[in-house]
Amino acid sequence: MSASIASGRPLASVARYGLIVALIAVFSLFSAVAPTFLSVGNLQSILVNNFTLLAIVSIAMTFAVAAGGIDLSVGTAVDFASFAFVSGILAGLPVPLAALAGLGAGALVGAFNAVLISAIGVSPFLATLGTLFIGRSIQQLLTDGGNPVYLPPSGVPEAFRFIGHGTLGNIPVPLLIAAIIIAGTALLFARMRFGRVVLAIGIQPRTVRYSGIGLAKHVAVTFILASTIAAFAGLILTATVTVYIPSSGNGFMLNAIGATFIGTTFSPLGRPNVAGTVLGVLLLSIVANGLLLTGLNFYWQQVGTGLLIFAVLAFSFVNKKAVGA
Repeated sequence: MSASIASGRPLASVARYGLIVALIAVFSLFSAVAPTFLSVGNLQSILVNNFTLLAIVSIAMTFAVAAGGIDLSVGTAVDFASFAFVSGILAGLPVPLAALAGLGAGALVGAFNAVLISAIGVSPFLATLGTLFIGRSIQQLLTDGGNPVYLPPSGVPEAFRFIGHGTLGNIPVPLLIAAIIIAGTALLFARMRFGRVVLAIGIQPRTVRYSGIGLAKHVAVTFILASTIAAFAGLILTATVTVYIPSSGNGFMLNAIGATFIGTTFSPLGRPNVAGTVLGVLLLSIVANGLLLTGLNFYWQQVGTGLLIFAVLAFSFVNKKAVGA
């Protein structure tokens, strides 16, 4: 018995740290095949252009998945925040008030989900899928069929540009915002009662309910918080490109799901966790950038990303199954 336990420990370690092995492998591969991959400018581009927004949306997704659900409307929260932010600037609101309007619009998406899930009892998958479709239709109606809303170059306040292109101590502001959200979420899950309850809901919802903890209330707050976090990505996206493009936020949804579930392989229990999600986002960001540098067709890039997600999850599953055996 002791021999089987001893042999199981290395397998468990491989299962958990397979994500790091995959990260090192793809980094080494693109360093070898793409001459410009290791340049300072390209590495900075990975962090600012590939990592930042996806990391924020993926952290939002991690909240929903940690509570035993999923949020297919994170892109809708990004879009609503972007639209409200642009509209506020065009209406002459100060940048802080316009940003608050954007965050409020994102939180409204989460509040709608909360009503459907916690008050009515709709499953998170169906509730957020419905929100996705409703949100897409609302955006079409607000923009006369999906026309972008541009900010005139002369009408862009400096504070608005700072959100998308500014730096603090040589650190890009978007990356700094992402780092604060990541650190805050990690602290919430590790040290705060609310975070521990959310994780418990994802594992044993009946136990949480019978213990007298307000399960419905915690689930509702979780989805509101997830949408509010995703809204930050909408603010940054808008401040970066100075335009609102309807339904552009939905482009983050599938990768956010992929990063979150890749991140579960970093947990001994296979549960969503902040560190794993961040590593998953970094893996997808490196792959996206590296495949672009190799000159592969865009559709082959999507195939490569999908195969990578499958490989990491399959590798972890096989190793954990071996440990269990």
